Amino acid sequence: MPEEEEIIKKYKKKLGEYTEEEGLGAIEEFSREYAIFREESLSKQTTRYENLCNSIEKIVQVRPSPLKYSQLEDAIEIAHLNITPIGASSFAIFISVLSIFLGLLTGVLIFLVTGAVPFFIPLALVILGAVLLKPLTNLPIYIANRWRLKASNQMVLCILYVAMYMRHTSNLEHAIKFAAEHIQPPLSLDLRKIFWDIETGRFSNIKDSLNNYLEGWRHHNLEFINSFHLIESSLYEPSESRRLELLDKALEVMLEGTYEKMLHYAQELKNPITMLHMLGVVLPILGLVVFPLIGSFLGGLVKWYHILFLYNIILPIIVFSIGINILSKRPTGYGESELSKELMENQKKPKSLAIIIAFIFILLAFTPIIMHFINPAFDVDLGSTFGKLLNYKDDKYGPFGLAALLMSFLVPFGLALSISFYFKTKTKKLIEIRTETKELEKEFAASLFQLGTRLGDGIPAEIAFSDVAKIMEGTPTGNFFRIIDLNIRNLGMGVKEAIFNKKTGAILQYPSTIVQSSMEVLLESSKKGPQVASQSLLSISRYIERIQQVNERLKDLLSEVISSMKSQTSFLTPAIAGIVVGIASMIVNIIVQLGEKFSVLEASGELIGGTSQLSAIQGIFTVQDIIPGFFFQLVVGLYVVQLGYILTLLANGIENGDDKLNEQHLIGKNIFRSAVIYIIIAVIVVLLFNLLAVNILKGTGQL
Repeated sequence: MPEEEEIIKKYKKKLGEYTEEEGLGAIEEFSREYAIFREESLSKQTTRYENLCNSIEKIVQVRPSPLKYSQLEDAIEIAHLNITPIGASSFAIFISVLSIFLGLLTGVLIFLVTGAVPFFIPLALVILGAVLLKPLTNLPIYIANRWRLKASNQMVLCILYVAMYMRHTSNLEHAIKFAAEHIQPPLSLDLRKIFWDIETGRFSNIKDSLNNYLEGWRHHNLEFINSFHLIESSLYEPSESRRLELLDKALEVMLEGTYEKMLHYAQELKNPITMLHMLGVVLPILGLVVFPLIGSFLGGLVKWYHILFLYNIILPIIVFSIGINILSKRPTGYGESELSKELMENQKKPKSLAIIIAFIFILLAFTPIIMHFINPAFDVDLGSTFGKLLNYKDDKYGPFGLAALLMSFLVPFGLALSISFYFKTKTKKLIEIRTETKELEKEFAASLFQLGTRLGDGIPAEIAFSDVAKIMEGTPTGNFFRIIDLNIRNLGMGVKEAIFNKKTGAILQYPSTIVQSSMEVLLESSKKGPQVASQSLLSISRYIERIQQVNERLKDLLSEVISSMKSQTSFLTPAIAGIVVGIASMIVNIIVQLGEKFSVLEASGELIGGTSQLSAIQGIFTVQDIIPGFFFQLVVGLYVVQLGYILTLLANGIENGDDKLNEQHLIGKNIFRSAVIYIIIAVIVVLLFNLLAVNILKGTGQL
C-alpha cells in the first residue's frame, strides 16, 4: 500500500507540472463545493418553493400526465431544483384546491352570520384558484426558462474563457474550471455540476459528463454544443496551428449562431409585442371608461372592488404570463458586464425607509375615508368649482368630492416614489461602477493588443504595463495599468500581487470578469515564456473585439422594439390612463349631479305621475350605484404602476437577458417617471373635464 501511494503521488505531481495547476486535488475539491455553491446561488424564494413542494408531496401526491411529467422533469434538471414532478404538481393542485375551498367556506360563513348570499369574495377566490392552477403547475418550467435565459446570456463568455485558457494549456478539465470561476450563476453552477456528476460516480470522465450536460441544450442552443465539440476536437489535433484554428472557430460558431438566432427573434417580436400592448394596455385602460356607466346602468352590480380584482390581480397575471412567454423564446445573447455577488450584496438596501415613504403617502391619500369614518358628518365646502371636500351622499356613499379624488393620486405617487427610491439607492453606486467597467472593456481589446505586442518584442511584463499606461493615459484602461505599474514600482509587488492583491490590487477598482480572466491568462501563459503570453493576449484581444462587434449588431436588431416598449412604459400607457381617469371623473360628476337633481325633483313632487320627461331615466342615476372617482383612480393608478413594472422587466429581458442590476435600475427610473406623467396628465384632464361638466350642467339648468 505505501508503494502504491508513492506511485500515485509521483504521477499526480507529474500531471501537475504539465497542467500548471494545483493538480488533480484541485478539481476534486472544486467538484465537492457544488452543493454549497448551489445553496448560495439559488434564491430564498426558490428554496422556499422547494420546501413547500417536498412537504406537500408527503401529504398528497398528484401525478401529472406523462407529457407534463417529462416537461417538469427536464425543467427541474435544468434549474437544479431538489423536487420531483409529482411534488410540483401536488403543490399546484393543493394551492388551487385550498383557494377554492376557502372561497366556498367564506361564502358559507358569511351566509350563516349575515343571512345574505355572498357573491364577490367566494367567486373571487374560486376564480383565483382556477387561474393559478396552470401557472403554479408550470412554475418549475418558468424557473427553468429564467435559468436558461440567464445561462444562455453567459454562453458567449463561457466559450471565450474556455478558448482563452486552452490556447496556452490544452486541458479541458481545467479550462471548464477556469470558466466556472469567472462566470456568475447560473451557468457557473451548471459547469460545477459537470464535475459533481463525475465525483458522485454518475459519469467516469469529463467528456461523458460534459456531453450529457450539452444534450440538455440541444433544442435551445445548438451552436453552444457545436462550439464545445470543436473545443473537444482540438484536444486530438497533433498540429498546434490546427488546434488553435479549431479554438478560434469555436468562438466564431458561437457568435455567428447568436447573431442568426437574434435576427430571427427580432423579426418575429413585433406581433407579440403589439398584441401585448393592445391586450395589456390599450383595450383594458380604454375599457375602464365604461365602468362608471356600467355600475349605474346595472343597478350597482359592478363595484369598485370588482374592478380592483380584475385590473390589479387577474390582468397583471395575464400580462406577466404573456411577457414571460415572449422572453422564454429569446435566444442566446451577450449580457452586460457582471459584477461580483459580494459587491451586489454589500450595497445599501433601504427597504424600511421605502416602506415608510409608501405608508405616509397612502395614509395621506386615505385621509377622506379616515375622516369620514371618524366623523360621518364632517365635510368642508371648497367653493363652486371644487365643491365639498368629501361629498358623501346619504352619509355612506362616496367620497365624490373633487378634492378627495385629487388626494387619491397620492397612492400611485407614494408607491412609485418608494419603489423608485429603493431601487435607485440600491443600484446607484453599482451602476456607476459598471459604467466605468464597461468603458474599460471597450478599450481593453486595443490595450491588450499593445501589451501583447510589447511582450512579443521581449519586453518584460513589468515594463510593458508602464509603457501601455503612458500611451493610454487619461482612459480607464490607462488608469488600470497605471495602478499596476505603481504597485510594482512603489510597493515592490510582483505582477500577480499588483493586479490581484486584496487591498491594493488594480482589479479592485475595475471588477470586470473579462479583465480579471485576461490577466489570469497572462499570468498562466507567462510561465511558458513571453512569446506564448504575447500570442495569448493578441488572441484574447481579437476575441473581445469580435464579441463587441456582434453585441453592437444585436443591439441594432432590437433597437426598434426596445424603443417602442420604452415609449409605451414612459409615456403612452400613463398618458392614456390619465385621460381615461379624467373622462371617467367627468362622467361620475355628471351622474352624481343629475342624481341629486332627480332627488330634489322627486321630493318636490315634480316626477310623480309621469309629469316630467326625466322620470323614465330617473332610476339610472342613483348615487348608491355609482363607482366613486376616488376608488376608480386607485385602480387605474395601481395598474399604471404594475404595468410600468412588468413592461420594464420585459424590455430589459429582451434587450439584456436576465440582467438583475440593469433591471432594478430601470425599474427605479421608469416607474417614477411613468407615475408622474400619469398624475400630471390625469390631474390636468380631471380639472378641465370637471370644469366642463360644471359648465354643461349650469347651461342646462341642472345646477
